[in-house]
Amino acid sequence: MGELFASYNILGAFGLTILLAVFSAIGSLLIGTVVAIMRVSPIDFLNKVGAFYVNIVRNTPLTLIIVFCNIGFIVNLGMSFTNDIARNNIIWAIIGLSFYHAAFVCEALRSGVNTVPVGQAEAARSIGLTFSQSLSEVLLPQAFRGAITPLGNTLIALTKNTTVATAIGVAEISGLMKEMMEFRADLIIVIFLLVAIGFVILTLPIGILTTRLSTKLAVKR
Repeated sequence: MGELFASYNILGAFGLTILLAVFSAIGSLLIGTVVAIMRVSPIDFLNKVGAFYVNIVRNTPLTLIIVFCNIGFIVNLGMSFTNDIARNNIIWAIIGLSFYHAAFVCEALRSGVNTVPVGQAEAARSIGLTFSQSLSEVLLPQAFRGAITPLGNTLIALTKNTTVATAIGVAEISGLMKEMMEFRADLIIVIFLLVAIGFVILTLPIGILTTRLSTKLAVKR
């Protein structure tokens, strides 16, 4: 195993995986929150746009979205953030991951909103709060608390789905794993176990933390 660490930048590849997961998680949370607000909006047009986004994105393979970000935006439209090809691919991979997982964040938050008793929304309206005020001060705070577990599951899925970024040449751990297996076929089991254990180390704390937080921050009825 020491041979592998000496010959390949395994820690760097896992570091890139973490970078993809962190920035994509932030992006998907922001986009997903906006789409969730559209989904619970009393404006029918916004509701339909939000539902359309969720249905289309959730039923589109992530690989297709990531490849489209590369071929569609970079190759065909020339939309580059930097002249560094590798860095540009990383940015577009983050964008693709963010937009894909935002659909799941949206549904997690919408399920959280649905756990808030209807009487609270009615009480907010009765004291003169606008929809945006009742959403920001009454519904969303409780929705986030009620959606901790599904949001944690989405983060775990996102972390594992960063491997799809290798389709556009992002050198995260799955891409390096393919390279190691190609040149060190004699250590194929060791390589597989090394990557598998690495992902367990990345995702297990997320599951434990979200379970504890969901119990601690559960909204008392």
